Amino acid sequence: MRHRDVCRFAAGVFAQTHLTSDRSMKALTLALTLVRHGETTYNKDGLLQGQAIDSALSETGLQQAEAAGFYLKDVKFSHVFVSDMLRARQTAERIVQLNRSCLGLQMVCDPLLKEKSFGIAEGGRVEDVKEMARAAGESFPDFTPPEGESQEQVKERVKMFLEKMLQQIGAEHWVTKSQTVDSLSVSPPSSPVEGRADDGVKDIPLHALVVTHGAYMCVAVRYFVKELHCCLPQGCDEVRMFSLSPNTGLCRFTLSVTQEENGFALLGIRCVFIHRGDHVKTKQERQLTSS
Repeated sequence: MRHRDVCRFAAGVFAQTHLTSDRSMKALTLALTLVRHGETTYNKDGLLQGQAIDSALSETGLQQAEAAGFYLKDVKFSHVFVSDMLRARQTAERIVQLNRSCLGLQMVCDPLLKEKSFGIAEGGRVEDVKEMARAAGESFPDFTPPEGESQEQVKERVKMFLEKMLQQIGAEHWVTKSQTVDSLSVSPPSSPVEGRADDGVKDIPLHALVVTHGAYMCVAVRYFVKELHCCLPQGCDEVRMFSLSPNTGLCRFTLSVTQEENGFALLGIRCVFIHRGDHVKTKQERQLTSS
């Protein structure tokens, strides 16, 4: 799958080779749930971690990871991908431990899912970097500190990971899981969002859990919306879509994929929900009630 093909298909411009006489085609539907890692002491103290500081979860972060695990315990996953940084791995490990569908699944650690590098600003206060951005006439986190990673560089990693994931899942499941769909429908069908952990995935057999980082997720979501023309949830605007997800915040998408001569290409993408933190709020409410 070439990057230009992803955009072409997401925009709904199809090559005639994909269409049959009844204007139908075969497609594979899969779900993608992005999870930000739990809190670290750097998060709590308002400090930047980036890539150079590989910190562990704080006690609160461990509790958040457990809350996310309990929230997702009955949601079925077919694949688990995680940043190779400690805070993300600890979060993913707890979610996987509490999820029955993850028994026997390999947790794939991928450096493409690392947090954005903030260069010389890593270890410093987030507020200081925001001030640097203002002085440069830019916004945070779009601002790139000296020796840091630009938004475009992070976006390239997002594109590379998405391509690799689609090729892997397509190769593994196309024969058994693909179905005939209307060729004019580029986005997966929407389903009612009821505030449940399995929203949007009840009838989808393929579901990738991806545990990564806050700034990385911001770039990924912006790429999905701006370049892949992701359908937004009802009542959600771009300001909310592009905001920072809370620690162990959840974002879910459904994707349609088709087969090409040289691999698999994205047809369409739809957001089910964005930055959900019900599990953390519920745990905090239980703690307040019991204290």
